[in-house]
Amino acid sequence: MTQLDLTGVFPALVTPFDTRTAIDHTQLRAEVRRLEAAGVAGVVPAGSTGESATLSHDEHIEVIETVVDAADSIPVIAGTGSNSTDEALELSQRAADAGADGLLLISPYYNRPEQSGILEHYEAIADAVELPQVVYNVPGRTGSNISPETISMLATHPNIAGYKAASGDVAQISEVIRRTADVPFQVVSGDDPLTLPLCAIGATGVISVVANVEPARTVALVDAALTGDLPHARELHHTLAPLTEQLFVESNPIPVKAALAARGHVDETLRRPLTPLAAEHRDPLHRILESLASAPSAP
Repeated sequence: MTQLDLTGVFPALVTPFDTRTAIDHTQLRAEVRRLEAAGVAGVVPAGSTGESATLSHDEHIEVIETVVDAADSIPVIAGTGSNSTDEALELSQRAADAGADGLLLISPYYNRPEQSGILEHYEAIADAVELPQVVYNVPGRTGSNISPETISMLATHPNIAGYKAASGDVAQISEVIRRTADVPFQVVSGDDPLTLPLCAIGATGVISVVANVEPARTVALVDAALTGDLPHARELHHTLAPLTEQLFVESNPIPVKAALAARGHVDETLRRPLTPLAAEHRDPLHRILESLASAPSAP
């Protein structure tokens, strides 16, 4: 199995749509190339930020294929999770065939399995698909939490390379980092507001929404945090904080698509049931974007 280094910034890509809500592969390629040029460590297509819940299986794989084709020298970690183990396994196998370098697997949502079921779910996929895999814990979307005990057992599997931590529970994430310190396993933040705190306790980077809009500053923040330049990391954390807050005033990816559209990168089109950013949030977002555009550039 090829190794996957989860050090740095990995933008969770949006899926651009045209006005008919068909996937805009031209814009998607341009996004990958823009972010790679800004210094990100890899990209993550077809996750929650990529509106994967509204993609057909074929569209899901088409997105991954486009991103793999567009990425020059950075890894592509494809979102292939599902609340059905068989469905997640099928998507994972197809993503491997499409050339993905790794897989991001959200824990089974809605049906809320017990910890034993979560363990069996991930082990079944890791046993069958020879790619590095990242376990993704986001209780706010799934309705269940992956315990540190379960993560520590999964971390011993040779195909399970890391953990995307989006529980918001720093004590729990700290316990995962402590329990997995002696195995080749990396923890990354899945919450932009916690990137700096988690890097300070041993995380190696972030799978980020904010990096879609401000890739260079996000890369500089993580680089500073990982090299011990905490004053600079704090400065960048606070510079990005208003944008980070604004990108989550409504369900992700509604605000980030509005921000990218305001910057001229992608169309704002979303697939239902997501709706465009509410009018009262637009002026604050645009003021923050203008402020960042006029501020000194990172690093």
